Amino acid sequence: MTTNELIEPRAHAAPSAPRQRGLMLLLLVANASMLAVYMGVGSVLLPLQIAAVDPAHKVAILGLVGGVSAVFATAFNPIAGALSDRTGRRNPWILGGALASLAGLAFLSTVRTAVMLGIGWCLVQATMNVYQAAVTAVVPDRIPPSRRGTASALVGLALPIGGTVGVLIASQTSDSITTGYLTFGALVAGAAVLLTCSFRDVPRPAPAPAVPRRQRLAAFLSALSHHDFRWAFIGRALMVLGYFSVIGYQLYILDDHIVLPSGLEPAAAMAILTPVSMAAMAVSTVVGGLLSDRWNRRKVFVGASAALAGLVTVVPVLSPTWTGMLVFSALNGLAFGCFMAVDTAVVTLVLPRAEDAARDMGVLNIANAGPQIIAPFVASAIVTAFGGYSALFLVGGALSLLGALAVLPIRSVR
Repeated sequence: MTTNELIEPRAHAAPSAPRQRGLMLLLLVANASMLAVYMGVGSVLLPLQIAAVDPAHKVAILGLVGGVSAVFATAFNPIAGALSDRTGRRNPWILGGALASLAGLAFLSTVRTAVMLGIGWCLVQATMNVYQAAVTAVVPDRIPPSRRGTASALVGLALPIGGTVGVLIASQTSDSITTGYLTFGALVAGAAVLLTCSFRDVPRPAPAPAVPRRQRLAAFLSALSHHDFRWAFIGRALMVLGYFSVIGYQLYILDDHIVLPSGLEPAAAMAILTPVSMAAMAVSTVVGGLLSDRWNRRKVFVGASAALAGLVTVVPVLSPTWTGMLVFSALNGLAFGCFMAVDTAVVTLVLPRAEDAARDMGVLNIANAGPQIIAPFVASAIVTAFGGYSALFLVGGALSLLGALAVLPIRSVR
């Protein structure tokens, strides 16, 4: 899965206030269903399938499948976004992406080899990112600037809601993989039908004249020459890499590293840990954002939350128990939620030029998407090389601590 920022210069034909509220609620549903697929399938069903196909090499296979599929996700998102921009319509891409994902998930439920699992998950990632690109564009298209903060907050809640729902569905259907995949496909298709039937497309202006590719690339990357933006980019990349290196292997960690209570299976344990982590994340996202506004201090929240994320990885190493994992999940959720909320505010304050805000926030998306591509390969290599998950926790923690240090050189934000 990739993260996409919701910043654009203006909205087109903004609906009335009651319609805006209805639209934002449906956007929450659309984004939550998408994240349910990413979390439920990517964190539970797919690892279970891989373990069933080749238990001896499951770590390496999950790393390879996760890394290659993330490349597909990263590539298809901007391509689909550009195509929907060019056609001037979002609904066909939302509905088409969701229905194609339903077909991809149905196909994935039928395969029984590692190669076909990889192909199936790449197809799902590609089609889900067609859906994601179009859904993301609805906010700048239809929500006026004065309401973007509320819309972004609601969309932000999609992660804890969708992540929790996704893992709960996956854990309940872990004994029937086909049922699980079809449930997720129906969920995202239903959300797409609901959104597209409730809100029709609105006319959009013609796309700007084409700019030479080399000139576009130079302009796109120019923000990284700005001192403060560059350090914010580095800190985000390190934090995301540390987080997803550990989280992507959580099912295998529960199976092979943590001593679970008698009768508690790894999939069922995920169904407990994920709501704990996501609830903590939702709380710290709101509280961290509000307090950083009230005190007009950003760096201390970003640095402290990244440092906390680094330190708590020691807990499951010293105490590879169910209690230790619960403590880790709660504190890690608190740390990551606060970091992402306040760090986004930091980035908006260090943008080189206000008129290039959308483009430069797109650059920041590389710091979100790139580490998610690398994380499965990094995690697989660490676990294979060191023969266990303790090293993975420690490396993930070290990356987060480096992310905390990266905020120190930023000069223009307190």
